[in-house]
Amino acid sequence: LGTVDARIFCEEHELSEEDTELIVWLVKNHLVMSHVAQKEDLSDPDVIDGFARLVGDNRHLAALYLLTHSDIRGTSPKVWNQWKGKLLYDLYSLTQRHLEQENTPATHGVITERQAEAMRLLRFFALSATVHERLWKQLDMAYFLRHSAEEIAWHTRSLHYRIFNDQPVVRARLHHEGEGLQVMVYTKDQPDLFARIVGFFARAGYSIVDAKIHTTAHGYALDSFVLLDVSQRDNDREMLSYIEHELEYRLIHQSPPEQPSSGRLSRQVKHFPIKPVATIQGDERGAHFILSLVAADRPGLLYTVANILTEHGANLHTAKITTLGERAEDVFLISGDDLRQSSNRIKLETELMERLKV
Repeated sequence: LGTVDARIFCEEHELSEEDTELIVWLVKNHLVMSHVAQKEDLSDPDVIDGFARLVGDNRHLAALYLLTHSDIRGTSPKVWNQWKGKLLYDLYSLTQRHLEQENTPATHGVITERQAEAMRLLRFFALSATVHERLWKQLDMAYFLRHSAEEIAWHTRSLHYRIFNDQPVVRARLHHEGEGLQVMVYTKDQPDLFARIVGFFARAGYSIVDAKIHTTAHGYALDSFVLLDVSQRDNDREMLSYIEHELEYRLIHQSPPEQPSSGRLSRQVKHFPIKPVATIQGDERGAHFILSLVAADRPGLLYTVANILTEHGANLHTAKITTLGERAEDVFLISGDDLRQSSNRIKLETELMERLKV
């Protein structure tokens, strides 16, 4: 209906056919860029290729980027943050680069390029040319696709001399591209690990906006998180050593997952409750499943989801956490033998919706 109104408006105001086509197209696709940026894996070349095919050229890409940016910022002050701005810009720049390349490199070409850039960054720290070898032998293609060259270099610099470390390694830093913190956790894989980490971050006053969960070939978890402070302390730098020390301590002593404080529900959620919706669908390759979750945002939401996934034997690979005012719209890439049966997927969907009711 909106595209019909837009076309009539353009014709009545005698806009050119070229401008009319662009405006009608923008109305039709005004939610697409936000969806792809916040809910899909931007490190996957297939995602960028599909979005590039949709926009077609740089003019449509730039127009959609500007419209999406303005649309989100104009919705509510609570909806916009620098992390969302970064996701949109990443999608814009990756797609622009894709459109400008006559022959898009294959996946192995993307990985080779990313590894070469990571090596270039490592040379700034006077590390040997072979410093990466032991760690990278334990990492698969998915790791190099999901992480930027800068993140790969950071992980390598932090872990190259303790690949088989018995003690957990936690490293935290200010996000190198915007607000918030980046935290890396490296430890022998263990039950409830994600729930432990999520519970700790929630109790420390941080909200997870991005999570990349990876298991190495030799059975270590290498997990990366982007955190935003929701406690309004404005002292991210002072919290770095606290996060490293306290989270390492809890992982060393196998502390049980900590239930985040329940906190108070907002007045809007109390009076206008959001009915939880959970759907699980197979991805294009059939190797993983995409869990899409809509629920009222509240303290402990991600902790509850993590525990339910653990109970159902689901392995988490990536998570995109999106908060739109009082509404959380999260997407998880999961796997598990039990999920291959539709009846088990329905059970998981049902339990999520039941336990996330306000």
